[in-house]
Amino acid sequence: MELHQLEYFVAVADEEGFTRAAARLRVAQPGVSAQIRKLERELGLPLLDRTTRSVRLTAAGEAVLPFARAALTAVEGARQVAAELSGLKRGRVAVGTVNSHTVDLATILADFHARWPGIEITLVEDASERLADAVREGRLDAAIVAYAQEPEGLDLHVVTDEAIDAAVWTGHELAARETIRLTELRDRALVCLPRGGGIRAVLDAACAEVGFTPRVAFEAGSPTVIEQLAARRLGIAILPESIARHREHLHPLRIIEPELRGRLGLAWRQGGPPSPAAVAWLDHARSYL
Repeated sequence: MELHQLEYFVAVADEEGFTRAAARLRVAQPGVSAQIRKLERELGLPLLDRTTRSVRLTAAGEAVLPFARAALTAVEGARQVAAELSGLKRGRVAVGTVNSHTVDLATILADFHARWPGIEITLVEDASERLADAVREGRLDAAIVAYAQEPEGLDLHVVTDEAIDAAVWTGHELAARETIRLTELRDRALVCLPRGGGIRAVLDAACAEVGFTPRVAFEAGSPTVIEQLAARRLGIAILPESIARHREHLHPLRIIEPELRGRLGLAWRQGGPPSPAAVAWLDHARSYL
């Protein structure tokens, strides 16, 4: 049994498919399949149930997966201890982020790399819920997430805490107003983030509280795309005030009764990240944020 076989098996289990696992591992898909078959022969049991549409764990796969993760974690721990003793000359850090205009993550990463060039950094962009899960499960060391309530099992460094506004094109019938009650958005076409994003979660929860489901005409993962769709009269944008109030082609409306707020934070697993490299990254990022 070889470590890379366990790594491939864990990747396929996480990604629920060979193609995505191969992309994550940056290896050819046939190689992933071949190594997992060798692992199955070694153990004498099939670990994966392969169909044309999906890949699922067998009962044996479910039983073996925690031990495979533990083995990989132990090996990574040994590497990280050696890295610590050698002055952080080597190591790995996995970071996640939501799509955000607020955080200059490129500068933070570049300066970290300049200080510790031997530490390998990987970056993933995804929805906040999936990023939070990845941090809890140890697949990411830290992540920039949007949230309404503090995610369970994570510590947070608050980056922003701001009002959520509605924004309309300058010729809209509401453009003469400064505020809008949440209930007035009922049945109006909205443009906002997909489900899973912090702002969308705040909106959905607040609308449910007052008794309606928001009518979302368009979803986009980028605030820039959202504002462009609203400016072209395709719906009312739901945006953080730092965007809604600084776009000449949009008129902001403060949502009231209730006022909505969105938060962005740097999240890591409670108890601290597991490796010296991740601790160094976290300290470095917090000093910027």
